[in-house]
Amino acid sequence: MKVKNKIFSILILIFSLLYFGVNNVYATNEKVYLGGMTAGFSLYTRGATVVGLCDVITIDGISSPSKKAGIIVGDIILSIDNNDVNSAKDIENIVKSNKEVKINVDRNGENFTFNLVPAKDVSGQFKLGVFIRDCINGIGTVTYIKNDKFASLGHPVINNEGALLKIISGKMFPCYITSVIKGERGKAGELRGVFDRSCEMAKIENNCENGVYGTVCKNNFATSNLKEIEIGSAKIGDATIYSTIDGDKICSYRISIIKVDVENKQNKNFVVKITDKKLIDKTGGIVQGMSGSPIVQDGKLVGAITHVFINDPSRGFGIDICNMINN
Repeated sequence: MKVKNKIFSILILIFSLLYFGVNNVYATNEKVYLGGMTAGFSLYTRGATVVGLCDVITIDGISSPSKKAGIIVGDIILSIDNNDVNSAKDIENIVKSNKEVKINVDRNGENFTFNLVPAKDVSGQFKLGVFIRDCINGIGTVTYIKNDKFASLGHPVINNEGALLKIISGKMFPCYITSVIKGERGKAGELRGVFDRSCEMAKIENNCENGVYGTVCKNNFATSNLKEIEIGSAKIGDATIYSTIDGDKICSYRISIIKVDVENKQNKNFVVKITDKKLIDKTGGIVQGMSGSPIVQDGKLVGAITHVFINDPSRGFGIDICNMINN
């Protein structure tokens, strides 16, 4: 009997730890700094993506090395003669003569190798005849800052095939919003702005299912003027989002959380509806670039905007803040 009671007590203890542990995730007094500012993101990927093919003008006429070798737009150059390639500068540093080189590329997830003879252009430089994209640029919104770490977007940056974009590094810059393309039924709107590349706000370290993360540069990203806020859990009802849709001014806008599903695994824990007439008049609702806009309810940070409904830009999805923090 004593053994049975002991086992029963242990089971109660385990159950209690599990029960209270889960609740503590959603009822924490943890504090972070509230975001809401837009930022310019430059993400550097593994390899250099071929975005165009071109002819090389030589003293003997026109040459098309990459076309001739069989390289196509969309190929990702991974290495040349076993030297890693991640940028156009890497190619320039490797290709120093018209000696045949071996180029390894990723084409839709498969590896291919091509032999190519660089062409010497009229300026004396050796060229492959390709246009290269070595980083991906975009606008998004910072959700929060905690212990010099930032979290943003609430969803991953994906590649052309819809898969998670694998990055090796990145930088985040201040962004000044210059215009808005208003969202319409069947067509997503977007924020448009310019980056201040002279001021690096943060180093990007991770692109994952719950957003883009990194470390802030203290000299260029002061938290002293940001609001400190507790983490909370969402419920159906009125709430507020913080976004920047004009210049660099963070403003608050009224929304309604109309559905909560914390178990959703696709960053779609809430369905939200924009109820703020000022925001709807300006943007039509949720637009590209607003991803990561923090959602505040009852004075606590509960999530972030992640997606817009294409058939109704006044509605969209949000991610639960605990999924971002516990990433």
